[in-house]
Amino acid sequence: MANSLPVAIIGAGPYGLSIAAHLRSHGVEFRIFGRTMESWLTQMPSGMHLKSDGFASSLSDPQSYFTLKRYCAGTGLPYADLGVPVPLDTLTAYGLEFQKKLVPEVEDKRVRLLDRRSNDFILTLDDGETVCASSVLAAAGLSYFRRIPQPLVHLASEFLTHSSEHHDLTPLKGRDVVVIGAGSSAIELATLLHENGAVVRLVARRQNLDIHEPMTLPRPLWERIRAPMSMAGPGWRSLFYTAAPLLVHALPEELRLRIVRSSFPPAASWYIKDRFSGKVPALLGYEPERAEIQGTRVNLLLRGQNGSERKLVTDHIIAATGFAPDVRRLSFLSDGILAQIQTAGKTPVLSSNFESTCPGLYFAGPVAANSFGPVLRFIAGTKFSAPQIANHLARVHRQRSIPIKSQAYDEVQTVARRQGE
Repeated sequence: MANSLPVAIIGAGPYGLSIAAHLRSHGVEFRIFGRTMESWLTQMPSGMHLKSDGFASSLSDPQSYFTLKRYCAGTGLPYADLGVPVPLDTLTAYGLEFQKKLVPEVEDKRVRLLDRRSNDFILTLDDGETVCASSVLAAAGLSYFRRIPQPLVHLASEFLTHSSEHHDLTPLKGRDVVVIGAGSSAIELATLLHENGAVVRLVARRQNLDIHEPMTLPRPLWERIRAPMSMAGPGWRSLFYTAAPLLVHALPEELRLRIVRSSFPPAASWYIKDRFSGKVPALLGYEPERAEIQGTRVNLLLRGQNGSERKLVTDHIIAATGFAPDVRRLSFLSDGILAQIQTAGKTPVLSSNFESTCPGLYFAGPVAANSFGPVLRFIAGTKFSAPQIANHLARVHRQRSIPIKSQAYDEVQTVARRQGE
């Protein structure tokens, strides 16, 4: 087997790409595996918009040069720091361009197995290749962590899917669909299905749906003082979570887990309100209790919080019930590695440099939220995690680094210097 590679990155979404861009600036040799922006390209409904504002939706590069704002300015796409929702298509196009310019090394391959041999990691790829690496960063997406309500898990895919399986909504046109969930993805998916010709009903156990009101722009001074803007939204707590993840990391574990559980409860953005309200029927205060197949349809029994029952008959159920990060569901991790990973809330316990208790194995993205706070659920979390991880790995592998930056990265730096950035 070839000499050990300094770093291997699993995942080519916002976190994997951002960390790779920072590693390149340090001259650290790496390989990165995965389809670029895969979950955004294939697992989000076409026509959706980001919940985060424009200024909080950029990937991270070492010079903070290739931002979403700059990309939109260069391509003529609509953009504003606040008040203009970011379309999914805009984000994916930006992510692909970020990869092309700053991380051309991305290999469209999947890691089937990550195991350990002595002090190194062995990655087995889907094409049969094996790669040896001293350090591994797992920046896998949310698709591993789909949450399905227990009363529905027995249903076949013909009758039940997760919201992340619906990029193309046209196959559901004209069909009766029940969407389960109360968050942004549930409300926007139900709206998009309605607008694409499906007969939709939304079912949520919450008594009320939270849809934000539009923000007054420019924000009055008193409002900016009462609730300063952060990359995760307005409010002092949001500002703390986004500006000081290392302080969150230093909090007692029980408090951190409680913060992650309770922060940013299900809510939809303001732009969907007029498209949803009065157009998509919503049955609130109910959750699934039992589902049975009868012929080509599903009989869905719902139980209300007051004990009442409701029965719905539908063609298809979509569980827009979010994700539940659990390191054991990362199917590429070997049993031996899992045995070395200490967990808190089913996710890895991480050092301040994102290293797990399996030495040399790092985690980034939503699976790291229990260690650093809810900002790691958002793209905005790349701003902290990418330099934090890359700076650490550069120190670890300084003696084995390749001190040569790519031409593409040098070009970005040159332009940035000329513009005084």
